[in-house]
Amino acid sequence: MSSPTSGSEPQSSTVPPRVQRVALYAVVSGLTPLIPVPFLDEYALRRVRERMVRTILREYSFSPPDRTVTVLAGLHPREGSRLQQFASKTALISLRLTWRKAYKRLATALWVKDCVDMASVSLHHGYLLQHALERGDLDATRLATEDTPRRVHDAIDAACKELDARPVNQVLRRLFAGSRLLLAELSKALEHWNGAPRTPMEGEDQEVASLAERLAAAMWEERGYFQSLESLYAKHLKAR
Repeated sequence: MSSPTSGSEPQSSTVPPRVQRVALYAVVSGLTPLIPVPFLDEYALRRVRERMVRTILREYSFSPPDRTVTVLAGLHPREGSRLQQFASKTALISLRLTWRKAYKRLATALWVKDCVDMASVSLHHGYLLQHALERGDLDATRLATEDTPRRVHDAIDAACKELDARPVNQVLRRLFAGSRLLLAELSKALEHWNGAPRTPMEGEDQEVASLAERLAAAMWEERGYFQSLESLYAKHLKAR
């Protein structure tokens, strides 16, 4: 995943706080699929995304209505309906009883993909929300109603769908696949799944912080990718 940055001016090697902030929420979003309870994981994901939006807006001294936060956070469920998600998890439990090794490989691959997908959505949307604020697309007056926030969110969503996210997703996949926290939680869920909420592991905060730091560094190295994302956002916002 290597893209040249535009221009000839030297680039700082210091990762700015805005990139670190988005990386942290992306990692936390990516860990929500580890909650082995249908519907509860979706609820946790929504809470994380709304908290990310509020944190970003507070950096600009904005405190919009709850409904505006919900609009900007968006609804990005996993692929398939919730009923399909529940059925698939139930089917995996049945498969475990028959083919343990095949079950573990399949379930691990599916869970890691889910973690990557959720982290990627939060990463891209959080980054572009900050970019929209830097451009002045959102201010206190516009945030007081849903019209402009909805236009901004729709433009963000369209830009993310147009740009091939595989380079970023590959970075996320490597991070999560090598995470001791994620692998330990997956192993515990696969061996002893009983539908109960997960208990945070010792040292979990440090692991999350480490993953976020590495993700932020990877993002900052690939500024060309995110500059392309910014251009697409501008294009789609102008068209609305």
